[in-house]
Amino acid sequence: MADDNPIDDDAWEDDPRRVEFVEQFALIRELAGSARMEGRVLGYLMVCNRPYVSSAELARALSASAGSISSTTRRLIDLGFIARHAVPGDRNHYFKVDDDVWGSFLAGERRSLNKQQQIFEQMLAELPEGMPGPAKRLRNARNYFEWLASYHRKMLADWQEYRDKLDKEDGE
Repeated sequence: MADDNPIDDDAWEDDPRRVEFVEQFALIRELAGSARMEGRVLGYLMVCNRPYVSSAELARALSASAGSISSTTRRLIDLGFIARHAVPGDRNHYFKVDDDVWGSFLAGERRSLNKQQQIFEQMLAELPEGMPGPAKRLRNARNYFEWLASYHRKMLADWQEYRDKLDKEDGE
């Protein structure tokens, strides 16, 4: 760690290191094809010291509209990056990020791969006879997503093994 002096949550909220990380992370995610706001929300949650954050807190901290936060958090949930968090008796929307956000992302991405495989499978079943070109392309697409999904299972298992090994070495 760069600094062994504890910092309270309020001071960390405005700390230039945290603010810079969130914006730099957002730019990197944008270069990878994500919306910048997705990177800002994900980056913010990754370095937030609280276990969960309300949508109002996200909007305030990121100077974003409630609508922007709402659509962004829905998208990040769909992608498997963040999760909703329920607070008993509270109707506000809260969000959290898993400690292993990237492993969670891999698992969520695999769900998307399965959906894509299913759509190719369905079209292949409904394709009229005598269409060898589309049939071949659809089979290849289906087979690719089937292969990719199986590779994701292996990749996720490999990642978890690697992560656990490093955690053990770090004494966690």
